[in-house]
Amino acid sequence: MPLQPADPVVARFVEALNSGDRAAFSAVLTDEATMSDDGTERDLAAWTEREIFGASGHLEVESQSDDGRSLVADYSNSTYGHMRTRWSFTVRGDRISRFETGQA
Repeated sequence: MPLQPADPVVARFVEALNSGDRAAFSAVLTDEATMSDDGTERDLAAWTEREIFGASGHLEVESQSDDGRSLVADYSNSTYGHMRTRWSFTVRGDRISRFETGQA
C-alpha cells in the first residue's frame, strides 16, 4: 500500500501530481523552483509537462526518510511505464524550492 509522505508540503506535491492538478502542483512550488532528473538539470515546466501532466504521471511512495523529504517510489507514466525512482525535496516554508528525481 502506498505511503503518505510525512512532510505535508511533499504530500501536497504527490497529491497534485497524482490528481493531474497543474494549478495545485504549481502552487506547491516556489516561483524560482528548480529540478534535476538523473543528475541533469532540467527545465521544470517542460519536464513536468512531458513526464507528468502530458503522460498521466502517477507516483506511489514505497518508503521515505528525512522526515518525508526523501522518497523511494514506483513512478509510472504512459511514456515509460513503471520504474522505481528516488525523489528528494528542498522545502522552504510551505513550498518546494527544488526537487531531484531519478532511477532508484
